Amino acid sequence: MATKLTRRSFAKLTGSVPLTASATQVAAQTSSSKPADPSPDERARETEQKMTDDERFSLLISLMGAVAAVGVPRDKRIPEGVSMSAGYTPGVPRLGIPALQSSDASMGVTNPGYRPNDKGATAFPASIAVGASFNPQLAHEGGAAIGREARMRGFNIMLAGGINLTRDPRNGRNYEYYSEDPWVSAVFGAEAVNGIQSEGVISTLKHYVLNCNETNRHWLDAIIDPAALRESDLLAFQIAIERSQPGAIMSGYNKVNGTYASGNSHLLNDVLKGAWGYKGYAMSDWGAVPAWDYALSGLDQESGIQLDVMQWGAEAFTDRLRAAYARGKFPKERLSDMVRRILRSAYAIGIDRWGPAPTLDMAKHNEIALEISRQGIVLLKNDGVLPVATGGKLKIAVIGGHAQEGIICGTGSGAVLPVGGFAGVVKIGGPGIMGGGRNMFLIAPSPLAELTKLLPDAKFEFDPGYTPAEAALLARRSDLVIAFGIRVEGEGFDNADLSLPWGQDAVIDAVANTNPNTVVVLETGNPASMPWRGKVRAIVQAWYPGQAGSQAIAEVLTGTVNPSGRLPITFPLDLAQTPRPGLPGLGTPWGTPITIRYDEGAEVGYRWYAQKNQKPMYAFGHGLSYASFSYRELEVQGGETVTAAFIVTNTGARAGTDVPQVYLTAVNGDERLRLLGFGRIALQPNESKRVSVEADPRLLARFDGGAGRWRIAAGRYRVAVGRSAQDLALSADVQLSARLFGV
Repeated sequence: MATKLTRRSFAKLTGSVPLTASATQVAAQTSSSKPADPSPDERARETEQKMTDDERFSLLISLMGAVAAVGVPRDKRIPEGVSMSAGYTPGVPRLGIPALQSSDASMGVTNPGYRPNDKGATAFPASIAVGASFNPQLAHEGGAAIGREARMRGFNIMLAGGINLTRDPRNGRNYEYYSEDPWVSAVFGAEAVNGIQSEGVISTLKHYVLNCNETNRHWLDAIIDPAALRESDLLAFQIAIERSQPGAIMSGYNKVNGTYASGNSHLLNDVLKGAWGYKGYAMSDWGAVPAWDYALSGLDQESGIQLDVMQWGAEAFTDRLRAAYARGKFPKERLSDMVRRILRSAYAIGIDRWGPAPTLDMAKHNEIALEISRQGIVLLKNDGVLPVATGGKLKIAVIGGHAQEGIICGTGSGAVLPVGGFAGVVKIGGPGIMGGGRNMFLIAPSPLAELTKLLPDAKFEFDPGYTPAEAALLARRSDLVIAFGIRVEGEGFDNADLSLPWGQDAVIDAVANTNPNTVVVLETGNPASMPWRGKVRAIVQAWYPGQAGSQAIAEVLTGTVNPSGRLPITFPLDLAQTPRPGLPGLGTPWGTPITIRYDEGAEVGYRWYAQKNQKPMYAFGHGLSYASFSYRELEVQGGETVTAAFIVTNTGARAGTDVPQVYLTAVNGDERLRLLGFGRIALQPNESKRVSVEADPRLLARFDGGAGRWRIAAGRYRVAVGRSAQDLALSADVQLSARLFGV
């Protein structure tokens, strides 16, 4: 029932056809006299029975290609002529099993030093920008494009689908994830996976689970109440798996309640494969397997085994696992199960049935990247200075952020080399295994060049923001200032605070003091502290907007595009508002064991602020438009779940797109904030449309750990519609009966 509801809800919210076979198709298949083809499970079982033990063991590991930046030389076990990639597993030609070759990541096909002759791939916007669009179809289209570009290179596995919840606004990898909300994260992660796998390429979902901080991540123990985990991070994975059936689940580096995620039998065996019935395989993250007996705890493949040597001193699933097998400590049945799971995913996704490589339309892929950036940019503040009039002879100062060169992207395994290469690279560095790959990458074209195109009558001058005093000189003689604030974030590093590096906050403050007609454009993967917020007239959150991001920024600033993005994460006033004002372990040497207690439990992000009655800087779901919208006639129905219907009207003078959000706000008088669904509605001036949202019942329930099921309490449920988690316009009550359901 839950899976059916979520799919139906997706269709209502997006206007898309659910990704399931129609009744007519099913009937036609059933009535056909042609014998049904063997299922992926049957094929996997038949193939595995024909394999030798050497062939079985060969499928349980992957070899990382040569990457000088992290100290990985070429491994002799990778045959000559094989393209370097994140992971290589030899095939079994005699049985038609293809070699497995994987590549990072969610923003495109990366090339962190693997392939010197690769001319680059489409650099899509960061996942958090996709989430900010509140348009799941864009996640699907971007995923399909990534799948095509991976397949063209011979990669049949994409290490994409990051859906860790944003529990800390300092986490360096938040840009690779979609949201702080489990429903949003699940819907977008599932559509990205569906897009990739529609091209015959396996996609992972990652990082399972609670990999929510990067500081000493290999030694981090994430402590959380098990029932609260089911209602938050695990719920995101559960719903995403139901909606996309990813070929693989990648485990996190961290421990969860004292046990490493890659060897956590409760999470892998009891929950993932047991309660949820997941049929694919569980792979480790690179360098996350210290022991062979993780195979007994549910891990099916050890990935990037050279990093396990660097991290733990030895490979786990080669000689040590074979030795355990010889001693009878590792059962033959488990070995067969691991192999069958890998083969099943290969057959289910069809990587063994590839024809000729697809012909790529890179211009179309750029259009997809551009549309994601357009819809993902969030207008946080606007005191009437935007949009910039396109016909005026303004003197415009563009200040800081390397805006004369390009826009930046996140760093680490998610950084994508664009076609033609980067416009510039600034090495930053840092401790640990990822320090060598911590760079600021600049992607052309530049925001300055794109603004010049759209404002041909304006006079532009650029200042690098080298010092506050120097920048203020240009601001003083300008009609308008557009200041860019940037912060490089990425894998292996958490931010120490929310400030902008290299003195940028001081530059923006000085500029705003000199010229109040200041607009700030932020290129970050997380919230910024914005000490100058009250002095500037507009703030635009552009995230890491990808290769077409400069064009999208210019279009939003000039009103060529009406902004429609909404915050998928909460922006706090300061770190004192967050569950952990001080991040445990921050500043400790690489290799220091740390413990983070996620005592907020299921009250992640906007839920935390509601529980603590705190008003953040900008709420989850917040985003401004050059149009305005109103809501009316809310109708709520009960039953096994809640359905809310209402009318949205564009009350502004220009066309625009609204993102109305439906929340649970209370149960039997007790406050409990949960996003139940959202719409994305394009409206002409004075146009109205009716929106209907049907909630997944698990969003209304609490997880009963004793029963191992979801429990809806009988009583009165309050539902509200609004513009953000803290701007609710309409509310209504509905009665629900007690119910125990699901797993």
